[in-house]
Amino acid sequence: MTAKVTWPQALAWRMRRHFLDPVGDQPVAAVVRRLCGVQSQVASYAELGVRVRRKTSKAGEIARAMSEGRVIKTWAMRGTLHLLTPEEGGTFLSLIAAGRSWERPAWERYFGLSPKQFEALRHVIREALDGKVLTREELIAAVVSRRGFGHVGDAMRSGWGTLFKPFAWQGDLCFGPSKGNRATFTSPKAASSRWAGVPEPDTAAALAIASYLRVYGPATAEAFSFWIGSGRVGKRRVRDWFKALGPRLAEVDLEGERAYVLADDLAELASTKPTRTVRLLPGFDQFVMGPGTGDGHVVPARRRTAVSKQAGWISPVVLAGGVVRGTWGVAGDRLKVGWFTEAGAVQRTALRGEVERLSTILGRDLELEVSLT
Repeated sequence: MTAKVTWPQALAWRMRRHFLDPVGDQPVAAVVRRLCGVQSQVASYAELGVRVRRKTSKAGEIARAMSEGRVIKTWAMRGTLHLLTPEEGGTFLSLIAAGRSWERPAWERYFGLSPKQFEALRHVIREALDGKVLTREELIAAVVSRRGFGHVGDAMRSGWGTLFKPFAWQGDLCFGPSKGNRATFTSPKAASSRWAGVPEPDTAAALAIASYLRVYGPATAEAFSFWIGSGRVGKRRVRDWFKALGPRLAEVDLEGERAYVLADDLAELASTKPTRTVRLLPGFDQFVMGPGTGDGHVVPARRRTAVSKQAGWISPVVLAGGVVRGTWGVAGDRLKVGWFTEAGAVQRTALRGEVERLSTILGRDLELEVSLT
């Protein structure tokens, strides 16, 4: 018999799994591992996303974890920058690479690289980064000096890093320590002795799906596919990966929707009580990015544009009971909350507690200011 679960239960369970209710005491790498990576285009948001999930923390922990090889930074889910653990990161990269987007005709027309030339370029990049840390310009110089690749220099200088991403997904490169304000590249195995490589997609899928469901479940195959990157892997292939897990998965009735959790987690999920806990989360937080801003159970549909802005910007959010109930930002010594009118009475006591906690984390005194939006 299919177990029935309510959305308030499911979201409360996710908050627990996210180290948000209660806040956890795990080290940085454990938080990154639990979240299946932390989106990190904005370094301050990435660090805050980890710190709000820890009872005690210090500024600069992400940089230290990277310097010690406990986390790496690379292009990952949805083609965006992420912090990943070197032990598990390759499992997610494998699934992104499985779509082999660089073999599509549109890619060849745009970059002037046939699949055969792309493989040759891959060899050049791996050779250039073998045991080395190079700035973007140093890596480009190494590439364009090779016969047949002079035309790719401009594409490699693109701020979006589009031409670099397939090499990141195949485990050929990741970011190294910055040189002043310049980013660098190295190989994952050079960045961390813990690097476990990139397994074959069918092997990686079982590990990646299990990791995702442990923190973002109950979820559908479609939600997982969107998280990896919409259109990167065929829907049928993703569904086949889910089917291959067989009895490891349990189907639940989520208020009329069919979704999956790991069978081992079903009892805990079913016994979870709804929560009213309030949390202030940074922009691009994984609680929102995991299911995606299009999931109306987390981000109410009428408020999606308040959270998901132009150019892919994701606002800091006020989470209450696992649902986005407002947005926030800091201006001077004021932490300004825009509380959604349909969310009911403003939970001022809980918000003040969160502002006090953020003041401690950020090392500055902040005063709560609330407006209805």
